[in-house]
Amino acid sequence: MNDFDFLIGTWDVVNRRLVKRLAGSDDWDEFPGRSVCTRHFGGGANVDEIRFPTRGFSGLTLRLYDPATRLWSIYWADSRTGTLGLPPMVGGFDGDRGEFYADDAHEGRPVRCRFLWTVLGPDACRWEQAFSVDGERTWETNWTMDFTRA
Repeated sequence: MNDFDFLIGTWDVVNRRLVKRLAGSDDWDEFPGRSVCTRHFGGGANVDEIRFPTRGFSGLTLRLYDPATRLWSIYWADSRTGTLGLPPMVGGFDGDRGEFYADDAHEGRPVRCRFLWTVLGPDACRWEQAFSVDGERTWETNWTMDFTRA
């Protein structure tokens, strides 16, 4: 239940996001972020806020561990909408790699969404988001965040 303890603290974040998703694009937008993550429930929950100073909004992630299933649920909200995104991403870690999945939609199109977390050491980690529209046969990575401890 302490899988996300690596993320506790303050981070500088390099974001790379596809300009157009699910369109065969390779045009990436890069922008900075600053994330602060706090630990709760003895490691069974954490909250982080990431600020995107050049984009004019912030995001908030809530992660909750279910000891009965041994799975995490990840919820996202951002300051532009003020709403909690549903459904949550659900999954867990195997060593230094975490995989989380949910059925979602992008521009009205059903997608399977995947988050990958990779711990790269005590002062670095990476998050990736990808979409699949073909039953998980192929994935398009559309957003990456490279975290460096501040």
